Amino acid sequence: MTLALILLDAAMEGKKIVLGMLATGGVFVGVIALGQLTHWLGARRDKH
Repeated sequence: MTLALILLDAAMEGKKIVLGMLATGGVFVGVIALGQLTHWLGARRDKH
């Protein structure tokens, strides 16, 4: 019984870590996408 609780607790902790890493990666991708969008819009504005 206690082994099952320990494994369940470890699995939940791992899930929290993975979700945190995914959120961090999402922030990085969002910042890069925003930077690329502003760069593209600036280059488009210069051409017209």
